[in-house]
Amino acid sequence: MISSLTSDSILEGTSGLPLNVRKAGMSDIAPLLELINGYAAKGIMLPRTEFEMSENIRDFSVIYSGSNLIGCGALHFYSPVVGEVRSLAVDPNWTTHGAGRRIVEALLEEARLFALDAVFAFTYVPDFFRKLNFQEVERGELPLKAWKDCLRCPKFQCCDEIAMVRVLEPEHWHGHREAQPDEVVLLPILNQVH
Repeated sequence: MISSLTSDSILEGTSGLPLNVRKAGMSDIAPLLELINGYAAKGIMLPRTEFEMSENIRDFSVIYSGSNLIGCGALHFYSPVVGEVRSLAVDPNWTTHGAGRRIVEALLEEARLFALDAVFAFTYVPDFFRKLNFQEVERGELPLKAWKDCLRCPKFQCCDEIAMVRVLEPEHWHGHREAQPDEVVLLPILNQVH
């Protein structure tokens, strides 16, 4: 779930302060929980526990200004060819400094290193992702297992997040195929297993 960015996050300002993006470590768990659960308290993101963060810390990248965590995001793998950008959060004081863009770009680079064909995201700010070459898709086109976090979301029955996909390997993109009767149509790239 990517909900913490606002429309202001689209702006590409610079603060003049150096921003350091890196993979998260165990020592980042406490500030990550503070950032993510701060947004969860406002109903914008799903809350995370220390156990969940420990279990998934390798998915996370963080961005710091000095010793201050100002943003985070995770790349979660769903198959050998598809991952999700999720838990994207930027401190509200840093939303106009390009921190969200820097995190997503780092996650996209990681996805390329793992030879993923595409990444997807659920978001309330599609314009932010459009600027990063994501395209809106019907949520039913994503694999059902991508919805596992959705089951515990209070908005599950009336979700208003938008599904976005960024194709990294266009030569593997075959477009939509015709559905057979009673068959759910999924993007072929999201169902491929090499």
